[in-house]
Amino acid sequence: MLDHHRGIQVNDPEAAEIEDAVAVEDRFELVLNNKPVTEMIASREMLREHGAGFVITEGLARNVDTVRLDGDRILVTSDLGCETGAGRRVTGSSGGTTCVSRDRDRPVSPTGALPGVPSPDPLSPGLRSADLWASGIRITREEVISTTREIETEIGRRTGGVHCSMLVCEGRCLVKSSDLGRHNTIDKVVGYAALNGIELSRCALGCTGRQPSGMVRKCANAGIPIIISRAATTDKGIATAEAAGITLVSFSRGARFTVYTHPHRIADLSGFRSAGS
Repeated sequence: MLDHHRGIQVNDPEAAEIEDAVAVEDRFELVLNNKPVTEMIASREMLREHGAGFVITEGLARNVDTVRLDGDRILVTSDLGCETGAGRRVTGSSGGTTCVSRDRDRPVSPTGALPGVPSPDPLSPGLRSADLWASGIRITREEVISTTREIETEIGRRTGGVHCSMLVCEGRCLVKSSDLGRHNTIDKVVGYAALNGIELSRCALGCTGRQPSGMVRKCANAGIPIIISRAATTDKGIATAEAAGITLVSFSRGARFTVYTHPHRIADLSGFRSAGS
């Protein structure tokens, strides 16, 4: 996942040759029930988890049966897989997904929906919204702050070129992932949970990336009730979290954070109303 390249580092007025650690960018094909679904630009770590998590967070299935690797292909089977139609998708390192026609190499849908499958409403609460509304998880302000401190990996520190996500349950970090794409990091921790029998309705997600609607929808599909991000959200991200029953925390830095939706899950904030209320 790391490579080394020479460069000239300028720290005005000085300049010097250096050897820098950089993140490695790879390309993988995801196959669901023997049908190609997407091509993903991602980091090579946690590929089985990535495949399992992608299927769940994209709303293709609630769970997976098996995941195995065949070279640069991630082969997933699930009883709840869906038809992939006549196209394929390419998921970039930023996590965005584009459909590409087999007839002509041009984008045909930037929504992330599979060809032949209705595109989800950007405000859709996802497959497991009932689980989210029913989740009784509560965390303290200190747990928000301590989770934020831990949203980092050694690869991130060395390269500055990857995002990080982590799952926290009862104050304990269960898993961390690093990847070029912020969406991919969520897929990987969700896949880890799916492959290890972890109940996500009892977990909070810590993430370095922005939280637009697509990121929040992934958590809704996975059944994660709390998102803690160091970065910003968007109007659609807030609306999606409100509709799905997710507690959305953004701009979490140091001792400061902003809760946009469902603040009742944060101790001492239960008297405040959500942004969408």
